[in-house]
Amino acid sequence: MTTEPGTETLSESSLMSHLLELRSRLLRSIVAIGIGCIPCMFYANQLFAFVARPLIKALPKGATLISISLVAPLTTPFKLAMYCGIAIAMPYVLYQIWGFIAPGLYKHEKRFAVPLLVSSVMLFYMGVAVAYFVVFPLMFKFFTATAPEGVQMMTDMTQYLDLVLVLFLAFGVAFEIPVAIVLLVYTGVVKLHTLTTNRGYVLIAVFIQALVISPPDVISLCITALPIYALYEIGILMARILTRGKLEARAKAQREADNSG
Repeated sequence: MTTEPGTETLSESSLMSHLLELRSRLLRSIVAIGIGCIPCMFYANQLFAFVARPLIKALPKGATLISISLVAPLTTPFKLAMYCGIAIAMPYVLYQIWGFIAPGLYKHEKRFAVPLLVSSVMLFYMGVAVAYFVVFPLMFKFFTATAPEGVQMMTDMTQYLDLVLVLFLAFGVAFEIPVAIVLLVYTGVVKLHTLTTNRGYVLIAVFIQALVISPPDVISLCITALPIYALYEIGILMARILTRGKLEARAKAQREADNSG
C-alpha cells in the first residue's frame, strides 16, 4: 500500500507546526515563571518569615528557627521564592496547556473541560490556604507541646521548609478530589451510584487519613477530616451536574443493548 506524496508532506508539515506551537507555549510558560519568581526573589526573606509564622508562634518562649548550614539562610528563602513564582504563574501555564490541547477537543468536551480547569486551580490554592491557616497552627502547637522535659526544640529552617512544601502539596492535591471524581464518573471508571452508596466507607477512610496527618485530639481530627469529606460530596454534586448528559446517553445505550439482547 503506497501513500500519496502530498499526504506525507502535509502530515510532516502538520507535525512541524504542532512542535513549533508546543515550543512557543513552553517558552511562554518559562518566561511567565521567571516573571513570577523575580518579585518573589526580592521579598524572599519576608516570604519565609510569613511561611514560618505558624511554627514561630507555637514555639516556646525564647525558641526560634536555626540554620545548621552556612548557606541555608540564603538558599532556603530563595527556594521558597522559586516555588512561589511557580504558584503565581501556574494559571498562565495551565492556560498555555489548554491552548495547545483545546483545538483537538470536541465542542462539548471544551465546555466540560473549562470548568474543571478553573475549579482545579482554585481548589489547589484553597487546599494550600487551609493547610496554612487551619492545619499548621494545630499541628505545630501539638508537636511543640509534646517535647520531653529538658529538650529544647530547635528546628532547622531548611527541614521546616521541606516539610511545609510537602504538606502544601498534599493538601493541594487532596482538594482536587471533586475534579478527580468528575473525571472518574465522566470516563465511566466509577459509577455515580457506587460513590453515593459507599459514603460510609469513604467517611471512615477520611477520618483514618486525618488521624495520621493531624494531632490526635477530637477537634483537630474533625477540622482536618470534615473539609476533605465535604470535598467528596462536592465532587458527587459536580459529577451529577456536569456529566448529566453523558450519563443519560450511557444509560440509554445500555437499555437499548439490553432490549436488543
